[in-house]
Amino acid sequence: MKIKKLSSLLLAGLFVLGACSESPESVPGADDDDSAGLDYTAANAESWGNYMVRVAALLRKDAADLHAAWQTSYQGGAPFAEIFKRHTGGGYTSAMSCVEQIIEGCADIANEVGTSKIGDPYNLYRSGDRKSALYAVESWYSWHSRDDYANNILSIRNAYFGSRDGQVAEASISALVAEADPALDERVKAAVATAHTKILDISQPFRSNIASAATVEAMNACADLEAVLTGALKNAVAALSSRETALQAVVENFVDNVVLPTYAELSARNAALYQAVAAFKAAPSDEAFAEAARAWLEAREPWECSEAFLFGPVDALGLDPNMDSWPLDQDAIVQMLNSGNYDGLDWTDGDDEDAVEAVQSVRGFHTLEFLLFKDGKPRTVNN
Repeated sequence: MKIKKLSSLLLAGLFVLGACSESPESVPGADDDDSAGLDYTAANAESWGNYMVRVAALLRKDAADLHAAWQTSYQGGAPFAEIFKRHTGGGYTSAMSCVEQIIEGCADIANEVGTSKIGDPYNLYRSGDRKSALYAVESWYSWHSRDDYANNILSIRNAYFGSRDGQVAEASISALVAEADPALDERVKAAVATAHTKILDISQPFRSNIASAATVEAMNACADLEAVLTGALKNAVAALSSRETALQAVVENFVDNVVLPTYAELSARNAALYQAVAAFKAAPSDEAFAEAARAWLEAREPWECSEAFLFGPVDALGLDPNMDSWPLDQDAIVQMLNSGNYDGLDWTDGDDEDAVEAVQSVRGFHTLEFLLFKDGKPRTVNN
């Protein structure tokens, strides 16, 4: 997830101070006079539908481009899958360098979940800045935050196990480490499982339980996971540098059985999301809103389960911030809805960095989430 500084955005949509209370029963709705409280109405229905379709189309394209970059061709050359497996570019010079990249990606997302996705809201809340704490909580329109974070941990498990079904693949980092140090392998597995469990132990919705004891336990579990990944695991793998054939098998399995199927699923589900959104625009109804919201949840899952490998095309092509920038610029979203002009939702390599970030703050998963969900439920056509 591309996290932007809250100060760089127009923080619209004030919530009452109770919005971040520690009781899950006291989750208020937004003030209807604010951007965050905007509802779908007959007056804005056409523009709302048009905006949803444009954002869903961009998500579909970005997901397809990401899959194609790995599977078919990257920047006009070989697919990145082959570049990574054969370590013929991107700074990868050996199978060991690729395995080190996999571990680094796992450690990065463990750190991000603990210190940024969970830690930033917690620290802001504890400092007394409850408004900023709420805005720092990713996916709070749909109340999907806790599931997002748990899926990020599953992305680490998948990378370490070399599979997507929770089973340890024969050619995996886990299997390789288990041969040399079974106790360390069990330690890594336990750290992954504990982080996943502790995140799910936070009461729903996270936005109402930011300062809970369970939140602290989840942050600590993520820190423990990052520590074992960057410490003992990294050292253990470095000691296996002579086993190039085994390391090569790990890299190939990781690409073929984790990365490629994850991105294929991401592309397929975002194509289905586009179809659901287009169906809503063609015939708006509560049922169509609910179906599009369901499709959003399904499309988001493989993205969150890919965040342990945010390297290569997803980074170089700007696809992470395109699809997953947070927080949003809610004022700009409302301005676009009011104008009905969505021609500025794309950008090119020559655009100014600030202009690109401004565009990315009004597109992607979270913009569509804002248009589909309110207070954890699908929106309705009659409010």
